[in-house]
Amino acid sequence: MSKLGKVLVAMSGGIDSTVTAMLLHEEGYEVIGITMKTWDYANSGATRKETGCCSLDSINDARQVAVSMGFHHFIIDIRDEFGDYVIDNFVEEYLAGRTPNPCVLCNTHIKWNALLHRADAMECEFIATGHYAQIGELDGRKFIVKSADEQKDQSYVLWGLSQECLHRSRFPLGHLTKPQVRQIAYDFGYEELSKKAESYEICFVPDNDYRSFLKHRIPELEAQVKGGNFVNTKGDILGKHQGYPFYTIGQRKGLGVAFGEPMFVTEIRPDTNTVVLGSLDDLVRNGMRVARVNSMKYAEIPPDLEVVTKIRYKDEGALSRLNAEADGSVAVEFFANVKGVAPGQSAVFYEGDHVVGGGIIHSSLRWDD
Repeated sequence: MSKLGKVLVAMSGGIDSTVTAMLLHEEGYEVIGITMKTWDYANSGATRKETGCCSLDSINDARQVAVSMGFHHFIIDIRDEFGDYVIDNFVEEYLAGRTPNPCVLCNTHIKWNALLHRADAMECEFIATGHYAQIGELDGRKFIVKSADEQKDQSYVLWGLSQECLHRSRFPLGHLTKPQVRQIAYDFGYEELSKKAESYEICFVPDNDYRSFLKHRIPELEAQVKGGNFVNTKGDILGKHQGYPFYTIGQRKGLGVAFGEPMFVTEIRPDTNTVVLGSLDDLVRNGMRVARVNSMKYAEIPPDLEVVTKIRYKDEGALSRLNAEADGSVAVEFFANVKGVAPGQSAVFYEGDHVVGGGIIHSSLRWDD
């Protein structure tokens, strides 16, 4: 038994999770690798060849590294757990006119829970992943801290982790850059792995075509929603669309109608199958309401807390003020106007590099309306 303890490492077969296992093994932890089968590509309706974390090649890559380094590796099937929650939510959110972020939900509700459950069964004190993030501590509370690699930072997708998850999690790559991780793989003798390409796709939408996925998932959907109206902000009909679930807030391309000037999706109204179009200025908001909030750094969001709020993964963030509401939601007031606040996406609150917490955008607001 290692003095550092046993750690269960989530191994997708990619370079990041593989180097995570390597580093912990070299550091002296007793490593157990685990690869989670979350999805069958054949069920997605995708036309492209199976790739990514759920492919047989990726599973074999993870197992081969474990064998070569001398630690145990297991494959677990969580397709039922994954499908019931993540995919059903993905579909329901689009049908509700919102834009979901399935990777956040998967991390928070599926992968970490699955890891903790198996870690307990295997008597592992810790779990580890290849995320580019770090963990800080204040008054006994753990919270996510941005990665040392600004370009690879994944703190945005980890806002939902509970205190139990954070106290038992390890992120060995948090202080490294991607080039350093590739060099480590090369130095360990895994030259092919060091050059392995990354996937930025949703695992169950391998061709990045979520519209085709929805049609495959609900065959009657297109017939039910096709032919709704595009309207402007005054309510004037501008043309016909293909169905409200196939559009997202801020979308400009792929509208299928020429308007003579740039038009953007500014609102989606599921009840009437209506998509509202407007100018770029019509996307401007100075506030929003955020639900399903997880306060990470503090037990509760302090009143009038000034933070930087990110509303998308690659968003630079905007200065804002937070105030908790009686129903558990958080009202966000932006100090300057922002564009493209999309209900269903994650909002993550930062103090410097520290993640204060986050939640799901419920609605956008104009405080002066």
